[in-house]
Amino acid sequence: MSRDICVHTWPCSYYLEPEKRWVPGKLSLSPLSLKFMTDKTGDTLINFPLSSIIEIKKEASHFIFSSLTILEKDHVKHWFSSLQPGRNVVFHIIEHFWRDMLLSQPGAAVEVSSSPMTKGKELTGLMACSQKRLEDAARVLHHQGEQLDSIASGLDKMESDLDVADRLLTELESPSWWPFSSKLWKKPSDTKSRGGSSTASSKALGKEGIVIRVPAVIFQRTDSYVKPGSLTILVSGLEIHDSSSSLIHRFEKEDVDDIKVHTHYEVSIRQRFTGKPDIAFRLISAKMPEVIPILEMQFSKKIELLEDDLMLRTMRASSPEEKGYSVWPAAFRLMDCARHQEPSGSQEGRPLQLQTSEPLISKEDTQELRQILRKLKGLALDTQTELERQDEALHDIATAVDRTTITIDKQNRRMKKLT
Repeated sequence: MSRDICVHTWPCSYYLEPEKRWVPGKLSLSPLSLKFMTDKTGDTLINFPLSSIIEIKKEASHFIFSSLTILEKDHVKHWFSSLQPGRNVVFHIIEHFWRDMLLSQPGAAVEVSSSPMTKGKELTGLMACSQKRLEDAARVLHHQGEQLDSIASGLDKMESDLDVADRLLTELESPSWWPFSSKLWKKPSDTKSRGGSSTASSKALGKEGIVIRVPAVIFQRTDSYVKPGSLTILVSGLEIHDSSSSLIHRFEKEDVDDIKVHTHYEVSIRQRFTGKPDIAFRLISAKMPEVIPILEMQFSKKIELLEDDLMLRTMRASSPEEKGYSVWPAAFRLMDCARHQEPSGSQEGRPLQLQTSEPLISKEDTQELRQILRKLKGLALDTQTELERQDEALHDIATAVDRTTITIDKQNRRMKKLT
C-alpha cells in the first residue's frame, strides 16, 4: 500500500516532443514510479517506473535553461523545466528514491505486482514485521544495558576517588606531632588501577549504540537549501551527516523538542531556543517507514503525526509489509480461519475439492512461520534475561548512588571542620 502513495509533487513544465511545446503541470513521485499530469486537462502525459530510468541529469541547451532530463531504457528522453522550488531539490529527491530502488532486491516490485498475495504470505509478512520490530527493541535494550554498565563503572571510579579523599582527610585531621601518623601517599598500583578504570570507563562511555542509519535528503533553513546525506538514530540521540559522512548536527535525546511526521517518507526535527533561531531539519528518505516506528518508540511524547496521521495508521492497519501493532490479532484470525474452515452440508463435493486444491496456507509458508516463531521465542527469552539483568544493575546503581551520597556528605562535614 505504501508503494502507491505520492511522496512529493512539484509544479513544472514538460517538453512535449511531438508538438514542440512546453506543457505546464505537476510532476509526481511515488516510491516506484514517476508521472506528469497537465494543469489544464489533468491528463497523464507520462507514467513510467523508476526501474526503467537509465540516467538523471541536470542539463541546459540553447533554448532550455535550468532543466532536468530523465533517460529511460528505450532511449526516450524527458525534459522538465521551471521546477519549483528548484531544480536541485527535485534532482536530489528523485535520485535518492531511484538509487534506493536500484539497491533493493531485483524483481521484488514485479513479483508483488504480478502475483496476488495469499493468506500464508500475508501471515508470513506480518510475522516477519513483528520479528523486525522485536529485533529493533532488543537492539535498543542491549545498548541501554551498555549505558547502565558504563554508569556502574563510573560509580566504581567515584567510590575509588572517595576512598583516596577519605585517607587524605584522615591525614589532615591527624596532628603533626602524633608519632603514629603515616604519610598515605598514592601507590603506583593504585594509580595504575585508577588509570585503567578511567580508560575502561571512557571507552564504555564513548560507545555509541547505533539503532539504525538510513540515507536521506536533508533540508535546512529553506526548501531550496537541500543536500544528500544520512540520518542516524542512536540510543542517546540523533545525528545528521552529509554525503561525505561529515557531521552536520547532533541532537541529544533530551534536546529534541518535537518531531513532526509530515508524510510516510518525510519528517522534521526541531530544537527550540530562546533568543536565537531554532535548529530545524526536514528529511525525506525512502527508508523512512522503517525509521518512524523507532522514533515513536524513543520519542513517544515528542513525536507528532500531522495531516497524514490517518493515512499512516490506515496503512499500518492494512499493509502486511508495514504492519507492526495489530499483528497478533490478524495472525490468530488467519490461523483460526485456516483451522476451522469446513465445507457446508448442502455442497459436499465442490467446497471440499476447492479447499484441498487451494489450501489457505501452504507447506512452505508453514515452515517459514515455524522458523519465524522460533526466532521470536528466542528473542523474547533473550529480552527477558536482559531485562532481569538490567533490573539488578539498576538496583546496584541505586545502592551505589545512596552510598556515594552519604560518603560525600560525610566528607563535606569533615572538610568544613578543617576550615
